[in-house]
Amino acid sequence: MELQQLQAMATQVRRDIVRMVHGVQSGHPGGSLGCTDFLVALYFDTLKHSSSPFDMDGKGQDLFFLSNGHISPVFYSVLARSGYFPVAELATFRKLNTRLQGHPTTHEHLPGIRIASGSLGQGLSVASGAALGKKMNKETDTTVYALLGDGELEEGQNWEAAMFAAHHKLDNLVATIDVNGQQIDGATKDVMNIAPLREKFEAFGWQVMDMQGNDMAAVQQGLAAAKALLGKGQPVCILMETAMGKGVDFMEGTHEWHGIAPNDAQLAAALAQLPSSLDDY
Repeated sequence: MELQQLQAMATQVRRDIVRMVHGVQSGHPGGSLGCTDFLVALYFDTLKHSSSPFDMDGKGQDLFFLSNGHISPVFYSVLARSGYFPVAELATFRKLNTRLQGHPTTHEHLPGIRIASGSLGQGLSVASGAALGKKMNKETDTTVYALLGDGELEEGQNWEAAMFAAHHKLDNLVATIDVNGQQIDGATKDVMNIAPLREKFEAFGWQVMDMQGNDMAAVQQGLAAAKALLGKGQPVCILMETAMGKGVDFMEGTHEWHGIAPNDAQLAAALAQLPSSLDDY
């Protein structure tokens, strides 16, 4: 997609997010809105992937693992609009017997989902294993991507995975950290300060770069820059600065919208800020 097409898709995905969580009065809009530009750029511009036929192994394809699985609304919207399953299915989000659970699951056999996530701190371990597997299979032209939340880094397993990835020289692995400074109970600096992130990942043996995550052109350029760092004996970490709730002014920059849904009036106000030429589900 061209830049303007990516921007238009991001706006539509944000519409999907607020409508999904409103429809069931449940879900996590804040982080979903903040990570929208990244996931749209990844799936529509960077990732080498195929929606049909979908298989769990993904041989010969790039792989993506969502570690902070509570931002499932943005993931489901991007998958649907990438052709993995019908866009109309977004209307079933978090409802009885849906494949679109609040946190992604594998037993529902939803195309595009390779791990159950949402138990925070596990995604980087899975991504590291997948990256090692691709090396063992002699895949030389594929990349494994993972997305983690900054508050999620308080889980110790992440740092075991960071050691593992560097030790095994997984230079086919890109881990993006959503640095929005917020988590469910408040600011990360107040709940459990995880700074300085750059120095931490560098000390663990990673190449580290910064990226503005709410500017589509910057995300495109950042993902291209990360790919250029691969193949040099070290995994790559992108510190992606975002605003929780990006795109809806009353949701931006606060942990209060981490996990609550808008009411009818708030939904109308949000949609008014997200005009789209694409079709709603």
